[in-house]
Amino acid sequence: MSYSTILYDLEDKVLTITLNRPGILNAFNRDMMAELIDACDKADADDNVRAIIVTGAGRGFCSGADLSAGGDTFNADAREDRESGLQRDGGGRLTLRIFECKKPMVAAINGPAVGIGATMLLPMDIRLCSTEAKFGFVFSRRGIVPEACSSYFLPRVVGISKALEWCYSGRVFSSDEALSGNLVRSVHEPDDLLPAARAIAKGIAENTSSVSVALIRQMMWRMLGADHPMEAHKIDSRGIYYCGKSADVKEGVESFLEKRAAKFPLKVSADMPEFYPWWEEREFS
Repeated sequence: MSYSTILYDLEDKVLTITLNRPGILNAFNRDMMAELIDACDKADADDNVRAIIVTGAGRGFCSGADLSAGGDTFNADAREDRESGLQRDGGGRLTLRIFECKKPMVAAINGPAVGIGATMLLPMDIRLCSTEAKFGFVFSRRGIVPEACSSYFLPRVVGISKALEWCYSGRVFSSDEALSGNLVRSVHEPDDLLPAARAIAKGIAENTSSVSVALIRQMMWRMLGADHPMEAHKIDSRGIYYCGKSADVKEGVESFLEKRAAKFPLKVSADMPEFYPWWEEREFS
């Protein structure tokens, strides 16, 4: 797929995906949804991609849904490209794909992130923002409800009380409030944002087992919905058993004892353990 709404740049095993509609603050449309999903597919299939950074072109990260259709923007029945049957939320299709991704994702939020611009961040793993960033879960001010699976992700990221406060009010808030509310891990001057994100991504890319990181990502996210720690114990035990006899663990231990950098041989594309995936795929109905 050729991309018209995003940029896809791979350097030193770190992929940078840039939302690229700067003239309208990278407003989200169906083309961007499809291209971001395709970029996740492409990254998962490429063993040279060890970590992903997502950022925005120009002065915004993403201003939310493209509202050029006016009052019918969210009216699926009014769209010429509507699909038959139940209508699916496009933002949710994207965040579900991010949730399934095997590569760690770092959000570098360079400017305003509103609506889907904010909710697409939630299943990303580490979020940094610029002092120029602002955030808004503005759904109540548009007469709509939270989308992109954010009723699942947002309370898990920031807690139920803060999630409800931000969604009830629909107000736009500052980077400092995002930091104090645990939506982001740090705030940076604009010129320092991408270098900080890249340092995190390169640290992962250069020092870790790709199979280990892929498993950790799914274990952590999926255990947020577990109803008992025994569910984590089951997956931990499988992971320790299968990884414990792998070439990556052998290399990890030997490199530590020999005081040298590890060169992990296993690849996500071919060497995930036999119990992966351990969950049943969910269908939309």
